[in-house]
Amino acid sequence: MTQARTATRQRWRTGRWVVLALIAITLVAAATAYLTAPRPGGRMDPASTSPEGAHALVALLREHGVEVTVADGVADVERAARPDTLVVVAQTFYLADDDQLRRLDEVPGDLLLVDPVPRIREALAPKIRLAGVSSYGGRLDCELPEAIRAGEVQLGISDTYEANTDVDLTRCYDGAIVRYTDSGRTTTVVGSAEFMMNGGLLERGNAALAMNLAGGRPHVIWYAPQRMEGQSPGGATVSDLIPDHVRWIMWQLCLVVALLAIWKARRIGPLVAERLPVVVRASETVEGRGRLYRSRRARDRAADALRTAALHRLAPRLGLGAGASPAAVAEAVAARTGQDPTALSATLFGPPPASDADLVHLAHRLDDIERQVAQS
Repeated sequence: MTQARTATRQRWRTGRWVVLALIAITLVAAATAYLTAPRPGGRMDPASTSPEGAHALVALLREHGVEVTVADGVADVERAARPDTLVVVAQTFYLADDDQLRRLDEVPGDLLLVDPVPRIREALAPKIRLAGVSSYGGRLDCELPEAIRAGEVQLGISDTYEANTDVDLTRCYDGAIVRYTDSGRTTTVVGSAEFMMNGGLLERGNAALAMNLAGGRPHVIWYAPQRMEGQSPGGATVSDLIPDHVRWIMWQLCLVVALLAIWKARRIGPLVAERLPVVVRASETVEGRGRLYRSRRARDRAADALRTAALHRLAPRLGLGAGASPAAVAEAVAARTGQDPTALSATLFGPPPASDADLVHLAHRLDDIERQVAQS
């Protein structure tokens, strides 16, 4: 009964550590997957780490001391806007309401329009018009301070603009970036958003130009709507398309896997002796076991192994069975060798040796007894 309880405790201890290890591995894997997984999002989304997102630029601005406020709607822009604010308006496809455009036009601060659609450009930057399309990548050709500091850039395919009224317009990169000041507000229009995205910042000069344009003021309001205002966030996700009964099946499968792991862990018991899958030299086995015993100072186990092996070899020669008593074995060996049975009993069944020298002496004595029995 005591052995069964001991075995049960050993299985529980072993199984407990296996379960804890599985839980730890699962938690670490889940945390790693969550922290390293790309955050999806739309074009110029400040929270998206996809190639078309703007998370990298927003993070760089904040690291350089610029206060960036992410606005989810026009009302957020109105609450955060101040005279020293730069309002970045991107992803203008979702700005369709005339009242929204009027309110954006009335907020204080400067304005940076990124790749605006014609309707937005006409409402928020009425002093310019579309001149054409250019695939620009090259050197600077204007006096805009932000562009001078950035130098050579790769804007890619971009709309170009020109003045449609009598206004002092600064044109850079063949008109891909224009700027003018009207009624105390400075409006900058950029014909391409690619150089500001996560995937375009690595091109030569693009990160510097994006930082200079968006970080010109200490406070930036980033307004890049990803849906029509008033519309529910996002569309149907993969999770929404999964039927409810499939979710229950997944939870049941997870429960089955957990129970299977616990069941397997409980079956793990103490180590058992098994036959070696390959043939190993006897000398190597003896040497390996001897070094193991010596490293652990297990003289008692080494002596027991030597005596057990000697008795297995002596019993057939003495005509004794496996269950012969120590006294019978000692008497039989004494009858063959003529030695004292008491001394033989101390050698074959005595206490473990106290030192390594005694262990070596015991090995020699057992070898002598086997040789004398074999020669008698």
